[in-house]
Amino acid sequence: MNETHPISIAIDGPSGAGKSTLARLATTLRFLYVDTGAIYRTIAYYAYANHLDPADEAAVLAALPNIRIELCHDAEGLQRMILNGEDVTDAIRLPQISQYASVVSAYPGVRAFLLEMQRDFARKGSVIMDGRDIGTVVLPDADVKVYLTASVETRAKRRFLELQEKGEPTDLAKIAADIEDRDYRDMHRDISPLRQAEDATLVDSSNMTIEQVVERILELCR
Repeated sequence: MNETHPISIAIDGPSGAGKSTLARLATTLRFLYVDTGAIYRTIAYYAYANHLDPADEAAVLAALPNIRIELCHDAEGLQRMILNGEDVTDAIRLPQISQYASVVSAYPGVRAFLLEMQRDFARKGSVIMDGRDIGTVVLPDADVKVYLTASVETRAKRRFLELQEKGEPTDLAKIAADIEDRDYRDMHRDISPLRQAEDATLVDSSNMTIEQVVERILELCR
């Protein structure tokens, strides 16, 4: 994978399908890993922290000029989100931010605000970029496209275990309901809905380990 031109790998799919494990793949390939969902969550966190109603599109758009987002990566290659100089990587994973993110990410103005930022990463070097519309909108000419999914039950269990490990109170049934609600909104929004690109390879990670997912995508890259 030492071609002189940048290589782009687009990974799309619903929340909790295992896309975040792709940081490991990026480390293997020495590519930049960009989790675009975290970028949208950062905007959602700004709205939440500043007591903005996520349903108030005008208020959210008016706040965009006040938002400065930076990405950095730790020693393990994991993406850290910096909002106006503050590391908010952990804060943006709170359950309430998921619902905020699903609402604000549907606004055309928010998506336009972030589109060139995301494309710029791919112009500067080889990337693995994951999100909801990477292969369809952000990087339609990506060298490799994958639609990574998993059953609602599997995704809910994964999230349940994550929250348990953090010692946070959680309810499996509510998590599953929230995931189904998020899926519906992501797939039915007017702008850049979540869907599999026609030239993307479907990978269902329901019964796969992280290592198996990484190896499957490596096969496609080769």
